[in-house]
Amino acid sequence: MSINNSHETEARLSAVHDSMLDGLGQLADYFGFSKVGGQMYGALLLSAKPLCLDDFVEILDTSKANASMNMRTLENLGMVREVWVRGSSGRRKYYEAETDFWQIITNILKGREMRDVERALVVMQENVRQLNEAMPEMSEENRAVAEQYLSRIHQMQALFEFAQLTINTILSRVNDSDIQDISAIDVK
Repeated sequence: MSINNSHETEARLSAVHDSMLDGLGQLADYFGFSKVGGQMYGALLLSAKPLCLDDFVEILDTSKANASMNMRTLENLGMVREVWVRGSSGRRKYYEAETDFWQIITNILKGREMRDVERALVVMQENVRQLNEAMPEMSEENRAVAEQYLSRIHQMQALFEFAQLTINTILSRVNDSDIQDISAIDVK
């Protein structure tokens, strides 16, 4: 391979690497997660070896505190795991990416998403209870407002109950099926 070809290859690899980190950062941000966390996951996913926080500081030009905070979040989501690296100092922690994407989706849906949906349903149910208790003592004008609130809350409840059903269906399908290997799905 000529030197010129070597530089072209390195430039292409670097461009793809940077594009993936940027894309995963934007995707994470879109779904309400940290952009840096998405970039960190991308760096681990593309890395042939485990990385430590100092690596993220260098790769992403971020602070060690920011890298540490995002790493804890990624660990809690089950997207990364701490690994032991032979010959490394015992004080430095190394991480690798979880590559079972169904497991990641399951962790996120079971955790944050389901919790948020359930919390919203509880708030709506409590508001419906409060309105129903107070309505008999309300003026006609306030009762009309309360009925409007109830109508809209019931619409939102239906949407959130559908979301809850959808999440539970996805989780049960993932658990009951053999689609555990996401690479087996043809997305062409």
